[in-house]
Amino acid sequence: MTSPQPPAEPAYADRVFRSPLGIAGGVLLLGLTVWFCVDAMIRGAGRTPWLALASLLLVVPLVVAFTIRPAVYANEDRLRIRNPFRYITLPWASVADVRAGYSSEAFTQDGGRYQLWAVPVSLRQRKRAARQQARAAHDGPQGRAAGDTGRLAPADRTIADLRELAERCAGRPEAQGEPRVRWAYEIIAPAVAGLVLLVILLAIG
Repeated sequence: MTSPQPPAEPAYADRVFRSPLGIAGGVLLLGLTVWFCVDAMIRGAGRTPWLALASLLLVVPLVVAFTIRPAVYANEDRLRIRNPFRYITLPWASVADVRAGYSSEAFTQDGGRYQLWAVPVSLRQRKRAARQQARAAHDGPQGRAAGDTGRLAPADRTIADLRELAERCAGRPEAQGEPRVRWAYEIIAPAVAGLVLLVILLAIG
């Protein structure tokens, strides 16, 4: 008789970090770009529709790449970074540190450095958090105990969470491996096609 198998360990769902302001700005820019270019394609004469089409092919992927696309996914096995033009997968054992200075970055054991576009650093928010911490310290132990971690700037709080995951999970067998990087050709290809078409149209004048 076969012995019953122990229940499988529940999978740790990805935590997703994105920039809501970046996404909102990207959607607005996309709307304006599509509006102007489609209007030029419909109403324009001569080369104007082709120039509008080339501009649309060039601008839309770039707007998506820098505003809507960036995201950071983290679970107990790895950190996945979706930057404007690259996908980066970092098993926790390969991560040496995660820091936020003027930008948020992950550093690997082999000396690699990868920016986290989805976790922008706001110096204004950091200064505001520092003022809140100073007021809490002035209020004494009770003020300091009332959610010190909650007084961090959003980017610093995210980086603290990612660093804690890296330190806690680096020893897991599933968290071993080397960094993997690949290009986002679905963004690069249409942008290059739009640029080439725009250059050709301008060259033949």
